[in-house]
Amino acid sequence: MVEGLAERLVERLVESQQRILKLTKENPYISKKELAEIIGISTTAIDKNIKQLKKKGLLKRIGPDKGGYWEIVDA
Repeated sequence: MVEGLAERLVERLVESQQRILKLTKENPYISKKELAEIIGISTTAIDKNIKQLKKKGLLKRIGPDKGGYWEIVDA
């Protein structure tokens, strides 16, 4: 029943959120500033999108802002 849940959730994400997940999967140590530069949106927009991804249980931060990393949560 849970099978495919993560895939269905990702399909409902806006493009910038999908790109954030893709980039953090490729490089868990990527910074918000780097995400903003690559995606072409402000760091404020990155913060808002990350907040939504965390709320949906798809992304979490492990450790501090400096030296920590992103983890994609598997459903």
